[in-house]
Amino acid sequence: MDDTGNRAVSLAELDRFCRAALTAIGADAATADAATRAMLHATRLGVDSHGVRLLPHYLTALEGGRLNRTPQVRTVGGLGAVEVLDADHAQGALGAYRGMERAVDLAGRFGVGAVAVRNNSHFGAAGAYAMAAAERGFIGLAFCNSDSFVRLHDGAERFHGTNPMAVGVPVAGGDPWLLDMATSAIPYNRVLLYRSLGVELPDHVASDAEGVDTRDAHAAQMLAPLGSEFGFKGAALAGVAEILSAVLTGMRLSFDIPLMEGPDFAQPRLLGAFLLALNPDAFLDRAAFDAGMHRYLDRLRGSLAAQGGRVMAPGDREWAVAAQRDVEGVRLDPATAEAFAAIAARHGIAPPG
Repeated sequence: MDDTGNRAVSLAELDRFCRAALTAIGADAATADAATRAMLHATRLGVDSHGVRLLPHYLTALEGGRLNRTPQVRTVGGLGAVEVLDADHAQGALGAYRGMERAVDLAGRFGVGAVAVRNNSHFGAAGAYAMAAAERGFIGLAFCNSDSFVRLHDGAERFHGTNPMAVGVPVAGGDPWLLDMATSAIPYNRVLLYRSLGVELPDHVASDAEGVDTRDAHAAQMLAPLGSEFGFKGAALAGVAEILSAVLTGMRLSFDIPLMEGPDFAQPRLLGAFLLALNPDAFLDRAAFDAGMHRYLDRLRGSLAAQGGRVMAPGDREWAVAAQRDVEGVRLDPATAEAFAAIAARHGIAPPG
């Protein structure tokens, strides 16, 4: 195994390596940029389950034909502040970033912009696209469904995907308010990460093939919906993501999507995504919006905490990790370090160092 698993690797080196690997297998510049940008967003913020550890999977899907290495993303419909994009079976980050770019452009004209993306694929951390709007001063919302891996409340079979949703809100002079969540108790990629690390799962987040709770990451065959004994709420939230990203786009429902892990990496999976942008300037004076967000966050962070606890706004933990990783870099899990060493050797790329 390459020793990158035992030492920190800078974010800049990970960015370079991901772009080089994607380019080496024939992905065009737009694909390499979008996929790397999305993976680095997650890795930088400590969402390692959706970070650079996904690079080997994306390379496999691009080389196998599931993903189009040179897609032509185009507008195929819409009305007023609504637009429909066909991502041409692109790597999912490309379709999602393009969708949010268009949503923000529409919101700049109409106050709101809604974009449905067809023929997309796995897009990683939904927060990357909500952030793309917040960085431009807009409120961004992102939704996607995925292949079935989450049981319903009191269910014993896979039904929904992890069906993530994210909301990003600009904060003048500070990091955005950022909610990025799966509607499952944990994301499936965290199960894979825990398998690599040899770590037990928390209680009540996953079930075996019979629907019985398990903490063994290797035995986990389905995830619980968000909410534990109140999992009906998580299952309903998964339905929101399902309706917006699959029903509204005309794409496959979770239980019709081929498994992310294969074995078929030749056929497109026909996922949808839904991106929404809101322009605060269309609702009130920007100064009033900024003041309202500051007032809200100041009061939230200053509210009384339980003994030994700390009250944080959505995103606070992630921004703290990002500040640390900007300086210290990232320690790769063993499976990712080994995969990167193999990619480097295969394509004659300098490993991240």
